[in-house]
Amino acid sequence: MPALRPDDAQVLAIGVIPPETIDANTVRVPNLTREDAKLRAGLLTVESYDVELDLTDAEANPTERVFRSRTIVTFDTSKPGSSTFIDVVADRLHEVTLNGAPVDVSGYEPASGIVLPELAEHNVLVVDADLLYTTIGQGLHRFTDPVDKEVYLYTQFETTDSKRMYACFDQPDIKASFQVRVTAPSHWAVISNGAVATVTETGAKKVVEFVATPRMSTYVTALVAGPYFEVKDSYRDGVGRIDLGLYCRKSLAEHLDADELFAVTKQGFDWYHANFGVRYAFGKYDQLFVPEFNAGAMENAGCVTFLEDYLFRSRVTDARYSRRAGTILHEMAHMWFGDLVTMKWFDDLWLNESFADWAATIAQSQATRWTNVWTTFSNVDKTWAYRQDQLPSTHPIASDIPDVEAVEVNFDGITYAKGASVLKQLVAYVGLDQFLAGVRQYFDDNAYGNTSLPDFLAALNAASGRELSDWSKAWLETSGVNTISPEYTLDEFGTFASFGLRQTAPTTAAKDNVLRPHRLAIGLYSYNEAGRLVRTRRAELDVESDFTVVTELIGVSQPDLVLINDDDLTYCKMRLDAHSLATLRSGGLAALDDSLARALCWAAAWDMVRDGELATRDYLELVVAGGPSETEISVVQSANRQLLRALEVYADPDWAMVGRVRFAEAAIAAAKAAAPESDHQLAWVHAVVGAATTDAQIGFLSALLSDSNTLDRLAIDTDLRWSLVQALVANGVLGADDIDREAARDQTSAGERAAATARALIPTSAAKAAAWQAAVNDDSLSNAMVRATVSGFDHPLQGDLLTPYAAEYFKSVAGVWERKTSEMAQDIVVGLFPTWSSTISEETVRLADDFLAEASRPAALTRLVSEGRADVVRALKARETDRAAGAS
Repeated sequence: MPALRPDDAQVLAIGVIPPETIDANTVRVPNLTREDAKLRAGLLTVESYDVELDLTDAEANPTERVFRSRTIVTFDTSKPGSSTFIDVVADRLHEVTLNGAPVDVSGYEPASGIVLPELAEHNVLVVDADLLYTTIGQGLHRFTDPVDKEVYLYTQFETTDSKRMYACFDQPDIKASFQVRVTAPSHWAVISNGAVATVTETGAKKVVEFVATPRMSTYVTALVAGPYFEVKDSYRDGVGRIDLGLYCRKSLAEHLDADELFAVTKQGFDWYHANFGVRYAFGKYDQLFVPEFNAGAMENAGCVTFLEDYLFRSRVTDARYSRRAGTILHEMAHMWFGDLVTMKWFDDLWLNESFADWAATIAQSQATRWTNVWTTFSNVDKTWAYRQDQLPSTHPIASDIPDVEAVEVNFDGITYAKGASVLKQLVAYVGLDQFLAGVRQYFDDNAYGNTSLPDFLAALNAASGRELSDWSKAWLETSGVNTISPEYTLDEFGTFASFGLRQTAPTTAAKDNVLRPHRLAIGLYSYNEAGRLVRTRRAELDVESDFTVVTELIGVSQPDLVLINDDDLTYCKMRLDAHSLATLRSGGLAALDDSLARALCWAAAWDMVRDGELATRDYLELVVAGGPSETEISVVQSANRQLLRALEVYADPDWAMVGRVRFAEAAIAAAKAAAPESDHQLAWVHAVVGAATTDAQIGFLSALLSDSNTLDRLAIDTDLRWSLVQALVANGVLGADDIDREAARDQTSAGERAAATARALIPTSAAKAAAWQAAVNDDSLSNAMVRATVSGFDHPLQGDLLTPYAAEYFKSVAGVWERKTSEMAQDIVVGLFPTWSSTISEETVRLADDFLAEASRPAALTRLVSEGRADVVRALKARETDRAAGAS
């Protein structure tokens, strides 16, 4: 590769004009449209990128804004003489030449890229520039560890932020081979997609050159650099070896549980190699836990980055380990579905995320110790999907994405969990063996290429012999969730005189109010002699119309519980009839042995609360009765979180405090009854943290913080201490000085974030004003600190302090959206929407309507605000239901 820094005389001679200095954290980057992307992809074939970076100033001067990036792009065009543009977010351009001639960059702006005129058939482009470090989790993120003051770097490029590290044609369907060379401090680890080819050390610096990668999309390229702690291993099977690496900051090394992480990784490779047909294509496989990450993880080819919160510095329940394993397997699935074969455009984002969710769940259930993971999927993931699918912004799984801004708000419960649910249905429809055969053919036909939905369906058609176009239209190309309810009558002997299933289409949020074909099972459950609620009969059938008669159940005795989506075969809102709901209220959840059946009952009850069909006070009694005996810890934690949310926004405000007291007392009793050091003990303590209201309950938390042995062998470790401190701060027991003392005990980045949350929770108008100012107006804060501050702004007991911020929100968010990057803006727009206990009101709806009436609002911002408005409307209805239940 050419030298990194041409001399100044050469730069001046070619007449490159630098732009004005820009702010990396707020600069507006191009909003690439689908049409522009299509035109550019049709024009270009890119052979390779040679990328050379100098990162030495990042350590020598931690406040340095820029790094040097030199990119050589070799590409062809099908239309010589035409023009195009290349993307780069530069602070200063030093050299831009096309086929040896300087390019006029006098009009350069980051939002428009660099125009490339008069393309030859074969082209070589050189872009040498100063690019910008960020602290927003996009582009090349720089972080200084407060423990040892070391600097750590990592990249995050999805959807189109590769242009923040090197000049590129930044869209998924222009693939190329990448060769990267990095100059860095000699003691740093430097990791990229390819394996290290050579390392040349010169004094305090070294140059690391990586082998060229296979063809891949820009958004899955990656670089991680800094004094990361590393652990090496390898995966071996009968075919060959894959080198494995784990990385984290040095200050977190003691928490890197390498044996567990490598075990899950190897189990994943076993399952995917056995079922996908194509061997892993990207050489080595590194997994890196990085600071201030915006997402859970990112599927960079061979260089997967994870939120470092997945390294547990304090005790967590097994549900967290299970979710981490699911994330590892999700990103590994992307190595095939996403990285090897990639969507042409973000309309088919689901081809990445839905498939990875489905594949991770089935692999985890079959290859790891978490065999009940479909229970968690039903109770947690599908609940997320159902909520998203009932918002005014609902969209088909295979969505219409006109531009990048639209996709950036589409990483949602439909793209992930609904899509995975529907794929699970499709597997049941065509058969697992046939489905996987189609997947293998799809990978074989399209390796290193780009596809769209018809390509995937064609492979499944060929393998299964089933025509899937009608299925696709019904499930992938329409929006909304159907509701299925049992309707029956009884004769004088207590047997079913009639039995049918009523399917209804959504009438409000969904744009496509359609009935869909469902394959489902009806389970009948009755108490046995041992007092357990067990399945006594199962009927499996197809439901395609608004009413389906189930003749095989006529004459069958009424059971104690009717479960109409038994085994969770379809994607629908399941309704419980009055008799079944009474069974659950009277202890049926505790008596129901099957974990998936219980999860379905919990999910159905929660749906009914959200839809205003079940009062919050009745849901409370379900949780109090069934929660302590629930064996699946993920279900316990989910039900507790949902109940706390219901008490804040769905309960009659005049009764909500009574409900909080009742729940906190039940949680204290459950924590005391749980086995010492058990997951259940820890889960119920966290429930008390969220619900504590009375002096006695707050005293219970104070006693835990003082380690006065209130609970047998409960370890008050760092993260639990912070949870207790935050609860006591919110209740006015502790204050700013206590937060400072706790922060002095925990001088880590996690401690800084926990302290920021605690300060936002202080119940004073001054603290709320400071938190609002920091989150909304302080552009110097990192993404992680903004999220930490936002998370502490709202507390159910601080309504009087929060009410004035409803109007302030609608005055501020347009400016936030215009000024901040997409990820940061979404955190604020969603996190601070006034769905607080005191702002569930018609006035908030009116303020939202006035805001949305402005036609010039960006579509993505309009979507997020409309979702918040819908949540308030839903909460108002649920409050009326709860109020009526209290009056009856």
